[in-house]
Formats: sequence, C-alpha cells, structure tokens
Amino acid sequence: MFSITVKNIIKTYNGVKAVDNVSFDVKKGELFGLIGPDGAGKTSLFRILTTLLLADSGTAEVEGHDVVKEYQTIRNKVGYMPGKFSLYQDLTVDENLKFFAAIFETSMEENYDLIKDIYEQIKPFSKRRAGKLSGGMKQKLALCCALIHKPEVLFLDEPTTGVDVVSRKEFWEMLAKLKKQNITILVSTPYMDEAKLCDRIALMQNGKIMSVDQPENIVNSFPKTLFAVKSKNIYPLLEALRTDKEVESCYAFGEYLHLTLNKDGKQQTVIEIAGKYHPEDLEVIEIIPTIEDSFIRLMREQKEVDHGK
Repeated sequence: MFSITVKNIIKTYNGVKAVDNVSFDVKKGELFGLIGPDGAGKTSLFRILTTLLLADSGTAEVEGHDVVKEYQTIRNKVGYMPGKFSLYQDLTVDENLKFFAAIFETSMEENYDLIKDIYEQIKPFSKRRAGKLSGGMKQKLALCCALIHKPEVLFLDEPTTGVDVVSRKEFWEMLAKLKKQNITILVSTPYMDEAKLCDRIALMQNGKIMSVDQPENIVNSFPKTLFAVKSKNIYPLLEALRTDKEVESCYAFGEYLHLTLNKDGKQQTVIEIAGKYHPEDLEVIEIIPTIEDSFIRLMREQKEVDHGK
C-alpha cells in the first residue's frame, strides 16, 4: 500500500525544469527522505504534493487521492511544515496551536497524545510569541501545528535547516517516534548525514531523481574502491590528480581528497600516482563511501548523460 505515488511530474519556471519527469512511491508508514541541495526541486515537489502548486504534467496521489481533482480531501489528511517558518509570529505558542486546531475543527486536547512529547518541550514558553522563540523551539511548534489534526501523511520541507546540531538530533528522534504511530513521513533535507536516518531515500539534483533506495544499498552500490588522500599543500595535489589520466575522480572532502581510479587499484597504486607530484607527508587510506560520495558520483554520471557523453 502506497501513501504517496508520483508519476512523471514536470514543473517548469521560465523555461527551466524545476521538477524534471520525477516518479517515486512512498509506502504507508514509511519515513522517506528527499535528499539534495538547494535548487534541486524538493520544495516545488512538496508544494505539488500538498496541493499548493499545479504540475505542468504528470500525476500524483496522496492516500489514494488525486492532488488536482481531490485537493480538498488531501488537505484534511496531511500535515505540512514548509521550509520557512510560517506560523503567526505575533501569536503565542498556545494561540498558534489553538488556531490550527480550530481550522481543522479539532482541539489540542483531542489529539494531545500525538503532540505530547513535543509540546512538553515548548510548554514553558506557551505564552511567548512565536516570533520570539529560538530556531529549535520554532521548529517544535511548527511540527506540533502540523500534527494537531492527526494527519495520515506528514510533509516536512527542510525542517532542520538553520537549527543547531542538538535540535537536529532531537527532531529526528521525534520523527522516529511519530513513525511508530504509522504516520507516513516525507522529509526533505540538504544534509547528507540525515539520509541514513530514513527508511528509503531519493537523491535529487537539478529537478531529477538520480537514485531511490535504502541508504545502505545506495552506499553499497558504489562501484569503485574509494581512497582518502592527504598531504601538506593539498590543493596543488588536488589540481594535479584531477588532470592525471589514471585518476577517474578527485574532489575535496573535509581535510582529505576523495579519489577513485579508472582501473581499480590498491593503496600502493594511489601512493605511486600521487608520488609523481612530490607531495609532502602523503597519507593514503582505503575508505568506505558515504551517501555524499554516492551523491557526487551519481551527479557526475548524470552530467555525463545530459551532455551526451
């Protein structure tokens, strides 16, 4: 049983495809992540699925209802937390919650069990205006307002952008608890480290979905041995390795370079290749790829397809 079905959705702005022939399904009760940088098309897709934007072509269903023909039904079944804080800044925490409950003809008390764990954390600020809350507290209030009517599907568009690391961790712990209540959750994020917290993910770039799978399967499908390379004066080495005919790809990754070879080789092979450029204090280790490495690889492959290579 699918909660969300997306088929060949296209959305264009001024001749640019923000969503480019996107298709995927989200299972009932699944925590599904749309992973990609700003401008990948995540927000446009969310707005189509929450019936706020019409696609140019393609179809989409939420809980079996068509996003165009049955938009009113969908709006009563979903909770939506947009990327930008969109609650009423001049209303207090409790006034915002009561307002959203009234819109859906319910009350805080009726669905208190669903928001209890989150609300307890913002309760000490219940009389504070929403605009005066910290980023983490705004995030919790927005989630409470999105849950107040007990939605079947929860849409969270970059909910952890701009909040501190502790608040990000707490937020994902909250999502894990909500998932146990059989709420389907579609969350978008530019943070690759959050991908592994989802049941399945779709990696998205330039309006296209590059891969849909469980995070571990995406990492395990990385086709080459990946090496981390480090030395003093690392940027001249990066420039040199990028032009070396034996090197398939090389990019900066924190304090290391991540590198793959055209013909798979061992650590010693990389040491010999890098040695040609006389690096100081060279360090080469074989490493396990991350989601980010997989994303960079898929992005490069997509670019090659787009350029007809």
